[in-house]
This record gives sequence, C-alpha cells and structure tokens, in this order.
Amino acid sequence: MSAPATAPLLSTPLNALHLELGARMVPFAGYSMPVQYPAGLMAEHLHTRQAAGLFDVSHMGQLHLVGRDAAAAFETLMPVDVIDLPVGKQRYGLLLNDEGGIIDDLMFFNKGNGEIFVIVNGACKVGDMAHIQERIGMRCQVVPMPDHALLALQGPQAVTALARLAPGVEQLVFMTGGDFTIADCDCFVTRSGYTGEDGFEISVPAAQAETLARALLAQPEVKPIGLGARNSLRLEAGLCLYGNDIDTTTTPVEAALNWAIQKVRRTGGARAGGFPGADKVLAQLDNPASLTRKRVALVATERVPVREPAVLENMDGQHIGQVTSGLLSPTLNQPIAMAYVGPDYAAPGTELFAMVRGKPVPMKVSATPFVPTRYYRG
Repeated sequence: MSAPATAPLLSTPLNALHLELGARMVPFAGYSMPVQYPAGLMAEHLHTRQAAGLFDVSHMGQLHLVGRDAAAAFETLMPVDVIDLPVGKQRYGLLLNDEGGIIDDLMFFNKGNGEIFVIVNGACKVGDMAHIQERIGMRCQVVPMPDHALLALQGPQAVTALARLAPGVEQLVFMTGGDFTIADCDCFVTRSGYTGEDGFEISVPAAQAETLARALLAQPEVKPIGLGARNSLRLEAGLCLYGNDIDTTTTPVEAALNWAIQKVRRTGGARAGGFPGADKVLAQLDNPASLTRKRVALVATERVPVREPAVLENMDGQHIGQVTSGLLSPTLNQPIAMAYVGPDYAAPGTELFAMVRGKPVPMKVSATPFVPTRYYRG
C-alpha cells in the first residue's frame, strides 16, 4: 500500500516574490508560506516593533455578505453586535457552533448599502464559508473573494510609509477603513492588524498584489516579515491563534473573550441570545463560578522557553492545565505563554509550574497584553 497522496500546497499571488526575497517556505493552512526571510525571526520581529513590516496573509479567507438582511442574518451566527456596527467601522467576531464552541474568529467591516466584508482564518475558510452559506445563504448573498490577496503593513512607521503612497490613510483610526488607490492598485484598507502595533490590512485583487507589495517594500521603513514573527508579535499582544488558543472545544467565556460580546447580546440586552450555544455561553457569562477552565497569560520567571503543549502543575505536582501557545518573547527577552488552567489558578500573580523535559519551570499568571499595544485611536 502506498501512502495516501496529500493535496499539493497552494501558493499565494506573492509566491515568486517570497522566493526572490530568499524566504524559507513552510506549509501553513494548506499553503506554501514564508516563515522567515534571511534577516531571521528576531530581526523581523524587532523591525516590526520599531519601523514597519509587510506580511503576506493572502491565505486568509475574504468574503462579502450582501443584502438588506445581511447584518441581521450574520448576527444569528455570532454573540456580537452586527446590526449596530456603524458604516465604515470594523469589529471582531466569533462564529460559534451549537455547543457554544468557537468555529473561527474573524473580522467584519460594515461597507454600507447592505454589504459586510469579512476576513476569516485560512485553515478554517472552506468550512466557514460552507457554514455561513448553509445557515444564512437564504437571507443574503455569500460572495467568496478567492481572486483577492491580503497584505498587512504593521508597525509604528506603517502610517508614514503608506501615506506616502496613499495620502489620506493617515486619517483612518483603529478599526475603520475605506477604498484607496495605492500604486495604481484598487485597495480596500482597514487600520487594524494582528501584531499589537498600529498598522493596516490591505485587500487587493490578486493580479495587482505583487505591484502593491513591491511598492510598499520600496519604502525605506518597510521590510518583509514572515509567519514566525507574526506569531511572536501576536502572542506578545495577547491575541489568540485559532487552533491553538481557541477552537471548537473552547467557548468565548472560557477563552476570556467576554470583551467581544457586546451588552446588547447579553442577558438583559435588547437582542440577548439568538446565537448558537447562547444558553451555555450566557450561563457562563452570568455565573463565572461555573467555569471549569479559563485562558490565562503566563510569564516564566526563569529564561527557559515554554512551548505548547507543555503541562502545567501546581506546587503539589497536580496537573492543573496546559500551555496552548508559548515562546521566548523577543521584546521582553523572557518566556511568555497562553494556557488554560482551572479557575482556582486564574488570578494574576498565581504561581504554577510548566513541565519542560520533565523539569518544572516556574511561571506566574500575568495580565495581557505582555507588550503594550499601540493602536491609533486618534
């Protein structure tokens, strides 16, 4: 018997450019993606924190929901306020299954005229789109955008670099956006990202992606950044990675994403419930003592990197949880992690131990973000 054939890796419209820039390519979410460039993860991470980094995130799924009923329909799939999101604004959302588990986390933008632009995770996009089509396809048009690429320009100098090519983008504030022509490319730009820094995400037709990327890389502030640094940047910012820190077995409340559930969808709100798993999720929100585990942030007190899926123990050597993401923070030069622990161990300052190669590494529950975020709010 020969081994089953694996599906060939897909590539993004910037594949040739990545190879030209000397990227080390790895499989990620079914795509061949740049994990790092010759500068290396540490240099790329620090460059993004100090200047501006360009990320190819074209593996992610982009779609439009179109129709007068689109917002009300989309709201039935998530515990968030879609209906009242003003035109020109973006919001974080969570697709839930009927048990309140997280199918995916996503970003959505109200373009007005009954049109919502949605960005979902690459590894989940096929399932997400099928789920959305099945649940609300009769109430609005679900229009995938496979002919579009997605670039992220992130860092304190991102606005300087982008405004040189697209005057006016500097007027956007965090979680707003609009249409811009950049280097003769037709772009939809939001001021948002996944690094904790100020920055932009740019949706562009695939055929124009390389032109746009080269124009951005020609700016003195900008260098290409791989997925390795994208991961260390998002972890320092305290942001969840789908598949690691959240998945179909975690509810928003267990994942400490209560902030993403607006008051109007909570018990007593004008549109309380009415989303998949609402009974369970609202019961957990209303009675936090009912939780059996909670996502927390951890900082190691020794310089021993703690990676997922390290087991966590208390002073008595009892198993109390597990690390879901962990690495040596390039900014702080100390190990940081996210984990799920029993509620008795979730208070900031709680000491526990991560087991690394059979040895206990002392860690403390910390507040997030690990590194202060610098979103531009005007």
